[in-house]
Amino acid sequence: MKYRKLGARGLEVSAVGLGCMGIDSHRGEPMTRADAIALLRGAHERGITLFDTAEAYGPYTNEDLVGEALAPIRDAVVIATKFGFRDGKTDAGLDSRPERIRQVAEAALQRLRTDRIDLFYQHRVDPAVPIEDVAGTVKDLIAEGKVLHFGLCEAGPSAIRRAHAVQPVAAVQSEYSIFWRLVEDDVLPVLEELGIGLVPFSPLGRGLLTGTINDKTEFAAGDHRRGNPYLSVENRRANQPLIDAITAIAAARGATPAQVSLAWLLARKPWIVPIPGTTKLSRLDENIGALDVAFGASELRDLDDALAKIAIHGGRYQPETEALVDRR
Repeated sequence: MKYRKLGARGLEVSAVGLGCMGIDSHRGEPMTRADAIALLRGAHERGITLFDTAEAYGPYTNEDLVGEALAPIRDAVVIATKFGFRDGKTDAGLDSRPERIRQVAEAALQRLRTDRIDLFYQHRVDPAVPIEDVAGTVKDLIAEGKVLHFGLCEAGPSAIRRAHAVQPVAAVQSEYSIFWRLVEDDVLPVLEELGIGLVPFSPLGRGLLTGTINDKTEFAAGDHRRGNPYLSVENRRANQPLIDAITAIAAARGATPAQVSLAWLLARKPWIVPIPGTTKLSRLDENIGALDVAFGASELRDLDDALAKIAIHGGRYQPETEALVDRR
């Protein structure tokens, strides 16, 4: 395993982390508790130290699983979790009032079986609560030793700057992949300027960039990918040229499409740490193998030039969900 520092706050983690959401929510039938715990511990045995969860995953159950699995190795891992949805429910609206942040922190500490949260993200920027109040509340939690680092999810440049001025932000989590590159326009420059790390979620395009999904794939009931516009049957078919291009590059490198996609992300900046999710140890091994696929600067430019000629079809969220993403 290789390790990276998430920006300038001194938070060192494995170069590839693990997104834990899918072990029991949003991906159809959840894993059994025993299998989920075995997966999480197997990830650590392979060198992964960054584990990403949230109050809203389940809700609540994901933190509990992560807490039980990592309790025996607590001091050897970095646990990230999140606050920001009313009652922890993504369909109930946003709630980042200071008193609610404190409630979430206390409950998360119990579920995670720990005395501190390594990285505490605001899950979505709440326009009803000044970001300075959010940052100030997390700053107080840090002073109390209950939180070690502050993070933001899907935040725009203004919110990042304003929050950072109150409490330094260690990491921003946003969707970023070969398939979805919106953060390159205005977020990445701000992160580089301020010394903030980036943690891309869905770095494999919700599975699309693995080359294992095509227009014949059927998502199970309860799998939220059924509602992702860019994963509609029509858009999967329209986006196939991109997958074909990545597959060809992978074949030439003796790698898999997933490994090329993750290696592309890792080559963008040394402070980027993707968190692909999986329920299979074999896929975990495959993802870690991306660390052995290196792109030089000229290779990266050639790859970007080739990909820029391929049109991307479809958005990533339904309008009501995309509306929660801060673009300011």
